Amino acid sequence: MERHPPQKALFLAVVVCILLITLAACKPHKNAAVHDQNGKINVTVTNFPPYDFVRQIAGDRVNLSMLLPPGAESHSFEPSPRDIITIQNSAIFIYSGGGSDKWVDRILQSMNTGNMNILAVIDTVEAVDEEIVEGMEEDGDDDESDYDEHVWTSPRNAIRIVQAITETLCETDAANDGYYRQNAAAYIEKLRLLDIAFTEVVSGSKRGVIVFADRFPFRYLADAYGLTYYAAFPGCSTETEPSAATVKFLIDKIRAERIPVVFHIELSNERMANTISGETGAKKLLLHSSHNITKKDFDSGMGYLEIMKNNVENLREALF
Repeated sequence: MERHPPQKALFLAVVVCILLITLAACKPHKNAAVHDQNGKINVTVTNFPPYDFVRQIAGDRVNLSMLLPPGAESHSFEPSPRDIITIQNSAIFIYSGGGSDKWVDRILQSMNTGNMNILAVIDTVEAVDEEIVEGMEEDGDDDESDYDEHVWTSPRNAIRIVQAITETLCETDAANDGYYRQNAAAYIEKLRLLDIAFTEVVSGSKRGVIVFADRFPFRYLADAYGLTYYAAFPGCSTETEPSAATVKFLIDKIRAERIPVVFHIELSNERMANTISGETGAKKLLLHSSHNITKKDFDSGMGYLEIMKNNVENLREALF
């Protein structure tokens, strides 16, 4: 995982202190800051999956903000001064809780969170460590164990996350309790159907192996449906250029097992996938982790369900 240089951490700490002094000087009325001018609670999330889950549950009854800009690299994100103020003014703050959110602890420890409900998505499920499988390059940061933060890639986990977000919304905004629970129940039913779709694709397939010419942020998906995978890097790796040995291993694996598809993830440069596809004839396809989406997709209203339904179809092509 990426480590933040000391000067960056120091700069962030200084910014936090200045902002908190400013916020304290304003002395807002209790609870005033956590609502917008229309009385809706302010909900802030760090990245796309909880953003989409909140908007499916709460609709237009909350004022929802996402800190990670669409199209941005999620694992190197650092908050701006405006982001820190947005967090401070939130009734609910939701973050993934993985390695790319290590900055969150520094921010929260430095501000008054008395009027805020805080939810770490990773705490809503049974988290597992990233793993190094055969042929995969290690990231070089092996002095500590890090949980794989991409917990939402399994629809079964997505259900648990939605349930936790619903409880947090209902606790914070009891006036809309019934509305939130009704929407959540309808959305969870769609997630259950998505789980069935993944199960049927894998159970009816002729193979159970997938190959990624990229990072692999799908540990929870693979575990849920019993898939074997080979990839260049673990999900939170900061590396993008593989060694010749890694590329050769993946090419040999595709040839040996006659695997028809090589996957890449969203917002990837796709160079490795292009090389392996060219060498093997395997079709290059996207398996989207939904960690972040492009601005075009964001503006079009694309959601987790649409992303994962596309994944079902691309996985079908890889396994049959």
